[in-house]
Amino acid sequence: MARPGNGIRHVPQAVRKVGAMRRIVVIGATSLIAQHVLRQWIATGPADVHLVGRDAERLDGVGRDLAVRSPESTTTTHVVDVLDLAAVEALAADLTAQPLDLVLIAHGTLPEQADCQGDRALAARTLLVNGNSVVLAAEAFVARMDHARAATVVVIGSVAGDRGRRTNYVYGSAKALVATYVEGLQHRLAGRPLRVVLVKPGPTATPMTAGLGMPRLARPEEVATAIVRGVERGTPVIYAPPLWRVIMLVIRHLPRVVFNRLSI
Repeated sequence: MARPGNGIRHVPQAVRKVGAMRRIVVIGATSLIAQHVLRQWIATGPADVHLVGRDAERLDGVGRDLAVRSPESTTTTHVVDVLDLAAVEALAADLTAQPLDLVLIAHGTLPEQADCQGDRALAARTLLVNGNSVVLAAEAFVARMDHARAATVVVIGSVAGDRGRRTNYVYGSAKALVATYVEGLQHRLAGRPLRVVLVKPGPTATPMTAGLGMPRLARPEEVATAIVRGVERGTPVIYAPPLWRVIMLVIRHLPRVVFNRLSI
């Protein structure tokens, strides 16, 4: 049922079960990576899952898929525009009224760099969606979560934020913002049970990368497995697949005279 004025739409898809189910919130739940992460999480036990995104029909589809895979789980959809700060704050206040176990922030866009260079409005939206809105969504939830209770907030960044490159520096700068934010948040929460994890996927075969001509795309299932395992181990920064940690280490340390000759 819609709640006037808060931008949130609730669609219960199953009756809530009594028990110690994990409560999971996923912002950007229609993301293919997010869907595969959710599938692995609910495979370990039923959960009370809250799916957040802009497209009600696609969210309902994700909910139906999870219901088939885990009939004991419950799913609720929330239609929210991540650029609507008031709606995000209202959502966080609503969902943190009961303790959360996992929050995954996975929304984003990936336009062509050349398009961003020629369209300032597109560049601005790219920065807002992939940088500002991610940071503000994480802050809205963390500010309201019990810092003395064990829980994990997982934030999807990108290897693109590790070094500015001619092929994606607008998108990459947004992800660099996210990386710096999460690093500071981890410092702020150091020693507390509430953990924040940064995920840096490499190029992945999703609808967002379709048509961009990227070589060596990872499978979303592979990326999801790296995320789930990293969260279980308590890894503060997860490269997915793990090989990207080595690749980006090399790229970050290339001398400028060498780096400037490369079209990467």
